[in-house]
Amino acid sequence: MSARSLLLFMALSIGVKALYGNGDDLWERFSRLPYPEDNLFLYDTFPQDFMWSVGTAAYQVEGGWQQDGKAPSIWDTFSHKDKHGRATGDVASNSYNNLFLDTEALETLGVTNYRFSLSWSRLFPNGTESGPNEAGLAYYRRLLDRLKELSIEPIVTLYHWDLPQRLQDKYKGWLNESMVDIFKNYAEYCFRLFGDDVKYWITIDNPYLVAWHGYATGCLPPGIRGEKLFGYMSGHNLIKAHAAVWHLYNDQFRSAQGGQVSIALASHWIEPVTMTDRDIQQCHKSLDFVLGWFAKPIFIDGDYPQSMKSNLSFILPDFTEQEKRYIKGTADFFALSFGPNLSFQMLDPDMKFRQNESLDLRKILYWINMEYNKPKIFIVENSWFVSGNTEMEDAKYMFYLKKFVMETLKAIKKDHVNVIGYTAWSLVDGFEWLREYRIRRGLFYVNFMNPNRKRMPKSSAFFYQQLIKKNGFPPLPENQPLQGTFPCNFAWGISAFSVQIDTTPSQFNDPSVYVWDMNKTKGLTKVNGIKVPKRKTHCVDFAIIRHQISVLRETQISHFYFSLRWSLILPQGNLTQVNTKILHYYQCFVSELSRVNITPVVALWQPSSLHQGLPLKLAKNGGWENYATVLAFVEYSKLCFKELGNYVGMWITMNEPYVRNLTQNAGHNLLKAHALTWHTYDKEFRRSQRGKISIALQADWVEPATPFSQNDKETSKRTLEFDIGRLADPIFLSGDYPQVMRDWLTQRNSLDLFDFHVPSFTDEEKNMIRGTFDFFALSHYTTQLVQWEKEDSARYDHYLGAQLITDSTWIHSQNRFPVVPWGLRKVLNWIQYKYGDVPIYILANGIDEGQNQVEDKLRVYYMENYINEALKAIILDGVNLRGYFAYAFNDKTDPRYGLYAYVANQYEPKMSLESFRRLIDNNGWPHPDIPISQCPEELLICSDCHFFQTRKYLLAFVAFICFVFIVSVFMIMYYSKKGKRRYK
Repeated sequence: MSARSLLLFMALSIGVKALYGNGDDLWERFSRLPYPEDNLFLYDTFPQDFMWSVGTAAYQVEGGWQQDGKAPSIWDTFSHKDKHGRATGDVASNSYNNLFLDTEALETLGVTNYRFSLSWSRLFPNGTESGPNEAGLAYYRRLLDRLKELSIEPIVTLYHWDLPQRLQDKYKGWLNESMVDIFKNYAEYCFRLFGDDVKYWITIDNPYLVAWHGYATGCLPPGIRGEKLFGYMSGHNLIKAHAAVWHLYNDQFRSAQGGQVSIALASHWIEPVTMTDRDIQQCHKSLDFVLGWFAKPIFIDGDYPQSMKSNLSFILPDFTEQEKRYIKGTADFFALSFGPNLSFQMLDPDMKFRQNESLDLRKILYWINMEYNKPKIFIVENSWFVSGNTEMEDAKYMFYLKKFVMETLKAIKKDHVNVIGYTAWSLVDGFEWLREYRIRRGLFYVNFMNPNRKRMPKSSAFFYQQLIKKNGFPPLPENQPLQGTFPCNFAWGISAFSVQIDTTPSQFNDPSVYVWDMNKTKGLTKVNGIKVPKRKTHCVDFAIIRHQISVLRETQISHFYFSLRWSLILPQGNLTQVNTKILHYYQCFVSELSRVNITPVVALWQPSSLHQGLPLKLAKNGGWENYATVLAFVEYSKLCFKELGNYVGMWITMNEPYVRNLTQNAGHNLLKAHALTWHTYDKEFRRSQRGKISIALQADWVEPATPFSQNDKETSKRTLEFDIGRLADPIFLSGDYPQVMRDWLTQRNSLDLFDFHVPSFTDEEKNMIRGTFDFFALSHYTTQLVQWEKEDSARYDHYLGAQLITDSTWIHSQNRFPVVPWGLRKVLNWIQYKYGDVPIYILANGIDEGQNQVEDKLRVYYMENYINEALKAIILDGVNLRGYFAYAFNDKTDPRYGLYAYVANQYEPKMSLESFRRLIDNNGWPHPDIPISQCPEELLICSDCHFFQTRKYLLAFVAFICFVFIVSVFMIMYYSKKGKRRYK
């Protein structure tokens, strides 16, 4: 090789490297993207010329398998030969006889493009040896004419898996190289017949599945189990056939027809188990063996990926140099198929190379962009599926569609990938290949039992229609952050389900008297026979209290909320045994909070997994099922009011009783216990202690999964009534349960589905329960989606008739709790609408994050956005919100929820605490153009919290020290005089 040739070769090699193989940094790049900002939903729009498409495949929808001269395809044969009654596409959606219904559905959606495939065996029953079948030709001609009337651009696939059976029998299908010319001849007919009306052509759909599962595994037609060799042989011919058709169009039709030609390549996505070079290379190899098998020859250099050549040297066919030049560059755009046909269904496990498969459309788009010379990408098939039993309300499908479209938008806006179009799959329900009719992927519902095959728009169709109309997800005004401040008397707090308890005093508490022996030992010696009275343990003795209080002072909060532990205060559940140490500890804790102007907010009962949070004896006797627990709770409450009430500004009778776990009788008794306790406080303690008392309910928002479904709306309303109204209505409204709840259970009982007895309150009990509140206290963590149709038994609530659904575009915590800030504003408005202008306190709002994660970025985002929604509720909606409490104090008592990490017996502040403290300092988000008005400082007014009261333990300790000092001086003087007399 000459020096000039060598330099040219090196330059070409460098050039190829610059265009190919730059995708390996993808995993590292995406791991460095800002969290959680990059994971948030992107509100933005697509480019103005973006193409919105929907698609079908001939065998899946056309039917008419023997109608008007159509010959059998390999899929007809494959479906019919099964001895166990395999379903077929003989009728399918019957599109062949319902062309107008299909085009009417297209018009409803408002798409700019429609991708469909030509049935080779309908158009040319004998291959291409004779002319076209006139009936088949007329069908496709009518379809194209109708699309032109609707201004919908067709995207036509020449081959979507349904090879004429005659070609399979005569030539062994794609194993025979003769198929290259046969396919070219077929394509030439199609270009001549339809080319004037078609600007986008797809030669072959998903050659990976055609080759690998048609000729290697035999899972798909023609069902040849030829091991790897036949798979790669057929793939070799498919690539050459595609290239031949591209050149045919480029040489003979492009100048006149002005269209573009590509091949639809399907891919999965793969994530490394560990971020090591080896695992990343394994991921690269996995993509090479599926996508790169066809993409690299066509888009880069006409040859297979090196990883395939190295691992398959004996069975992978070779391209000649001439063939490589012929194949290279034979695509005018990159047509990508991404969905369940390959991911999680038809991908050979061996192709994963022990790495993890994932459904990440954004990353595969970026990979294609970096690996294959930044081509124009047209997503020609994408969606997921739902159960074959799902009819009109396909929320699961809709949320997958939303996720994939949003990822496409991120690829365009954030990653600068040139995506020119998106195709939702499919237009109508049809025959889903190996899954037959067991799943559905259509935007329009088809009842396969009805001979008319009428098309009915699903929820996903309405969603896609609105998406196209808006050209994406334009920013919504209600999602914009609000600048403003909270009222001056707004309560800023932190909550904890419990506080750290250690009743061991840390102070010296020895009753003996010691003197300093200056003559002999030069140290303290114990004076025999003299003892001072042993004092009670004082609050200053508890270092753990001092520690917690000092940390809470740093947060600058005005309120702190925690729950007492009933089982510790009254181990027997009654006053026969009072744990005075625990009670004294709680007294110290609330008094020290009051001393530093932090208002204690205290819950009397907090349900827990251990004995429901009840004393063991009560739990064993039926818990809240037993009315004796009601009386015991009132007795316990009176003790707490008496011993702690002088320091407690707000009482909560029950904190977050989870109603879905409450039986009817337990809920009934719980309401009575609350009411009796409220009246006890109101009559016996309110006047002297001046506190307030209520119940705290968990109030997560419930949203209809499908906003277009009246059934889903009714389900969400019903769920809210059961989750919140069941306990709130008796207290805040009528003294009785919601009518919705009674009507629903009556209806379910009448259908013999359940036997639920809803207990009734007497008129006296209703009067007792109604109005037993001073404020509405709630805990709010997340938002749930519900639909009425059952799809997943594991997440279906039979009692409520509600299917729980997840929006896959929402970000989630480690415990899979969705972060949905607007849900808080909605639930606050719902409470005000239903229960009037009652003062509302959010006593707990928080999200879990990795334990001891000091950089808790998700929690920072969560708190700032939820608090901003609370501000909107006050300023924009007029909600009477009085306070917000962040949950939780620290990871020691509330693992993974704390604003403080707890490491080596020390509280370490997290990022979220600093963010929360800034919000408290500013009282919200002051407008930069408006001067900040300073709120007057309010000191805690407490009848029993004067200087001497709040410091009585400290004063007692000082008095004790003075007493010891005086006794010591007296003893020293006494023994000194006695020694002098002895000396004389």
